[in-house]
Amino acid sequence: MKSKLRRELRARRQNLSSKQQTVAAKLIMHRLIRLAAFRKARHIAAYIASDGEISPAPLLRYANLGAKRCYLPKISQSAASNKMAFYPYHHRQPLSPNQYGIGEPTGLRRQPHPARKLDIVLLPLTGFDKNGRRLGMGGGYYDRAFAFKRNNKTRKPIMIGLAHHCQEVNSLPSDDWDIPLDFIVTDRQVIKAKRR
Repeated sequence: MKSKLRRELRARRQNLSSKQQTVAAKLIMHRLIRLAAFRKARHIAAYIASDGEISPAPLLRYANLGAKRCYLPKISQSAASNKMAFYPYHHRQPLSPNQYGIGEPTGLRRQPHPARKLDIVLLPLTGFDKNGRRLGMGGGYYDRAFAFKRNNKTRKPIMIGLAHHCQEVNSLPSDDWDIPLDFIVTDRQVIKAKRR
């Protein structure tokens, strides 16, 4: 069921024009910067958009100018390891494509920033519901990277999904290992997730 839904929702976001994508990214940035959690945050993880995902690029530029530290995920290159770590990123920094063709920080001399010490994580979505359930691309990278939130229900980091409004569904199936979202920000609204 998840793979069928994933195909349908990916098609929705891929069918948006480049103008719709650009406008949506700017609208999301304006909604995010008004959130109290964003204003307080000093360490923000984001992503490089691909496959029709809504882009956090305008927000990353804004955050860098506002003296916030930004981080991008990097997938481990080892076939035996499916881990994601977060490395410092500046919006002018060069990126290299990973095995999925998504840009990642290169020339890393520093250690990754611990996931537990991030204030906010902006996540890409394939689909979402108002209960904070998220449908990703199926790799489980974010669920593994933030598995510690399942056990101790820590507030940090705040998990914020970014999506086009057309990616919302009434209800998504959920697995025990899924990490729920705290907020979903779309081009139309900010949704505080209802806890199940």
